Amino acid sequence: MQDTSIKELFPEIEPFHSEWLEGKGGHSIYVEQSGNPDGQPIVFLHGGPGGGTGPRQRRFFDPNHYHIILFDQRGCGKSKPLGGTDNNTTAHLIADMEAIRHHLNINQWILFGGSWGSSLALAYGVEYPAATSGMILRGVFLSRKHELEWFLNDVDQFFPELHANLIKHKPYINKANLVQSYIDLVFSDDQNEAKKAAVMWNTFEGSILKMLPNVSQGNASDDVDLDFELARARVQLHYIKHDCFMDGKAILKNLSLLKDKPISIVQGRYDMVCPPKTAYEVAQLLPQSDLIMVPDAGHSASEAGTLDGLIKATEKFKSL
Repeated sequence: MQDTSIKELFPEIEPFHSEWLEGKGGHSIYVEQSGNPDGQPIVFLHGGPGGGTGPRQRRFFDPNHYHIILFDQRGCGKSKPLGGTDNNTTAHLIADMEAIRHHLNINQWILFGGSWGSSLALAYGVEYPAATSGMILRGVFLSRKHELEWFLNDVDQFFPELHANLIKHKPYINKANLVQSYIDLVFSDDQNEAKKAAVMWNTFEGSILKMLPNVSQGNASDDVDLDFELARARVQLHYIKHDCFMDGKAILKNLSLLKDKPISIVQGRYDMVCPPKTAYEVAQLLPQSDLIMVPDAGHSASEAGTLDGLIKATEKFKSL
């Protein structure tokens, strides 16, 4: 009988082990393990680029079943140096994933990633299909020109006032080259101005994540970690400037390498960060995949329908 109950996050847990692995090019990668050390391996790939992991992200998975691996990508979260962009490309992140997998003596693992995490999952999967036992993806993104253009400019069709705030932050911001204008700001020697620009950049994305705004959320400006905000913006802008160091068209062409892998895609119908078309294209090329189009959700993993779809996918994948 099909389970029609609404799924919620699993209870809070603590890691049973955490460490930093030395990556090439001067980066130390934070890696943590939680759940069942002898369980089915699953790796969480966080968004951004420039995001990071946290306690909540352990809770997508049944800790009695899964060996849960979280890591902070280069320049992110607890990895060092925070905000570092030298030797920080998608190829480096894929190499870090392989180093983690070998370090933990994992033969195959499930890739769980949303937004930029879905991009990294697909890039890794087509390069290392033998190491990939399956994928759970959300808000699929392949960093093609039209996808980046949507996020940087076209989304102002729906959020004109929020997008205008980006342009108006400084009088000399060039709308035609928004990314370079903000790169100049967040990499400025003036730390005060750099952090203000970073908060502005990050706030724009944060304000369009959900289908409906969280009206109960008060002014949390006093709680903002400005160092984290600056690092997040620097890493994200560094990646966007270089099309996320990814060839989305090539990934689509190589998806046949994953034709035998179980794949679940959970996509918000009204995702304004990563619109549904890319998820649909990926699903069409992977006929064995399961595309769940959530009718009342945007981009956020915390929206009820999306969260329900993700948890049900992790429960289904227990049988792999």
